[in-house]
Amino acid sequence: MKRTIVRMIVSAVLLVSAAGMTLAQNPGICSNASVAGTWGYTETGSVITPTGVVPYASVGQFTLDRDGNFVGQRTSSTAGTIQPATIKGTLVVNPDCTGTQTIRFYDPSTGDLLSPTEVVKTVVFVDHAREARMIIISGTSAPVVLTTEAKKLLP
Repeated sequence: MKRTIVRMIVSAVLLVSAAGMTLAQNPGICSNASVAGTWGYTETGSVITPTGVVPYASVGQFTLDRDGNFVGQRTSSTAGTIQPATIKGTLVVNPDCTGTQTIRFYDPSTGDLLSPTEVVKTVVFVDHAREARMIIISGTSAPVVLTTEAKKLLP
């Protein structure tokens, strides 16, 4: 009888441990709803112009709703030229924590579209969807190598 009780306890412990390991290996499925909130980000890299490579950097934040729409602001520096912008767009999140972000840039004082008018980024969410990494894949008139790191600030 003692052996049966010990076997049952060991089996229960193994079952609970296996379930915990499965959860640890698959922390959850991403969705627009699970990444909704306010995000802060930095973007750095290079713009390749006909006269050479120039540095680029930007910093900003945006608030993403559960439907994948966002609005925010950013300030960029291209070779030292500063440009603030209002940003608006969409973010489509896949269950595997990858996605696509489409961004439009607007002059914050006039509301006019800025150049580039729209860029598209490939996104991957990491650290249980509390951080994201991005790279621009289209939408710029000059070739660019720009990467973005974002952190979720508020749910």
